[in-house]
Amino acid sequence: MRIALTGASGIVGGFALRAARAAGHEVTVLDRSNGYLLGDAPDLSGHDALIHCAFAHRPGRYRGGEGDDPEGFRRANLDGTIRLFDAAAGSGLRRILFLSSRAVHDGHPRHVELTDDFPARPANLYGEVKALAEEYLRGLGLHGTAIRATGVYGPGPRHKWRSLFADYLAGIRIAPRAGTELHGKDLADAMLLLLEQETPPSSVNASDLILDRHDLLAEVRRLTGSTSPLPPRTDISALRVLKCDRLAAMGWQPGGMELLRASLPAMLDPKAHL
Repeated sequence: MRIALTGASGIVGGFALRAARAAGHEVTVLDRSNGYLLGDAPDLSGHDALIHCAFAHRPGRYRGGEGDDPEGFRRANLDGTIRLFDAAAGSGLRRILFLSSRAVHDGHPRHVELTDDFPARPANLYGEVKALAEEYLRGLGLHGTAIRATGVYGPGPRHKWRSLFADYLAGIRIAPRAGTELHGKDLADAMLLLLEQETPPSSVNASDLILDRHDLLAEVRRLTGSTSPLPPRTDISALRVLKCDRLAAMGWQPGGMELLRASLPAMLDPKAHL
């Protein structure tokens, strides 16, 4: 399969690129190094699918990633995404995978069950942009799927816990926190699995672990021998957990704590790049 991929230099896009190439797909990378910017309308003739992972935001911020320029944020990420989807459809592509976010659900009460097809109810600009892009994709009449992913982790030079690990190992007090997490490899595997479906669903959830910083940093302490105190555990009863029934029915099985433990040595190694 010939795949066009945006955001390959990002965390998720990097995992998608490596997974697609390892599976034998031909990948056309659309990023700044190849002259692509969000808002462009590339000719994607001859491609079989588009995976859209690119997103313009303040470094390290998704919710609140607009900073002091909400209009620019909307223009790049919503208008730019719509223009890309239109270009893909106009080039004859029939399959589009869109990296959405669990942030589309931030406006729902905490007791609701977040199923794969639960309607979006964003509570911030980030979630709103993702939800509106999802809606536009559904209206194109293609085999389009929005992947509502939770927090993504994994090895890489800019992995999400680099500062957290450095602060902990330096003895800085760590605030308690818990959240839902997913390894980038598992997300990339889900993307490729969806490309194999004859009639893929319009939306799927992608999540794996409920992870408390106490447990995460306990693994770091085990690996490093650090004597820094662990943060107290967090009440996780209010967490809204994504149900991933559609991916599970396709045979998708994320790696859980075993994959997290296997990934931590590389995430702690300042010389590691993957």
